[in-house]
Amino acid sequence: MSDAALPIQASPEADILSALGARSIVLVGMMGVGKSTIGRRMAARLKLPFVDADTEIEAAAGMTIPEIFERHGEAHFRDGEARVIARLLDGEPIVLATGGGAFMREETRNRIAAKAVSIWLKADPDVIMRRVRRRADRPLLQTADPEGTVTRLLTEREPIYRHADLTIASRDVPHDKIVEECIETLRAHLRGEQAAQSPADVASAVR
Repeated sequence: MSDAALPIQASPEADILSALGARSIVLVGMMGVGKSTIGRRMAARLKLPFVDADTEIEAAAGMTIPEIFERHGEAHFRDGEARVIARLLDGEPIVLATGGGAFMREETRNRIAAKAVSIWLKADPDVIMRRVRRRADRPLLQTADPEGTVTRLLTEREPIYRHADLTIASRDVPHDKIVEECIETLRAHLRGEQAAQSPADVASAVR
């Protein structure tokens, strides 16, 4: 058979975009799991806009998230967060990184399920602590026991995060490896297939 007669194979990115249609991709999970970093790289691969929900919330409020927490409290922040995410998902397809608590709100989960495919970036507590310890802008960690707070939040949130369409283990490997796993798993999900994972990755994902 000549090369000219060979069928043209669509790229994973083209497959994903075709199957997504008008839907977006939403990354959920705890602070420090890499939603923004992975999201930006996924968006570049897929040639979609990347949006960080926290950045959009700060722009809408005209103040930083720590300032919103300090002046108005968490409940006020969560209401604004839900409105911003709803607005973003009503627009053109994007790759959206959400804050750690956004997926806890049922209204937001339902909207994400209707308008997007969700990916939970799952990380172990020690990985999360190692990453967030470098940052001083995490309002929920301004406590006497940040490690205890992370453990408590994980206990509360992981049963809800499991409602995401896909789960990817976020761990200390090159970011592009995680991005590749997200692309492969997303493509398989949209095609109704099972993505191939190495035994080590499966162990990480279910731990």
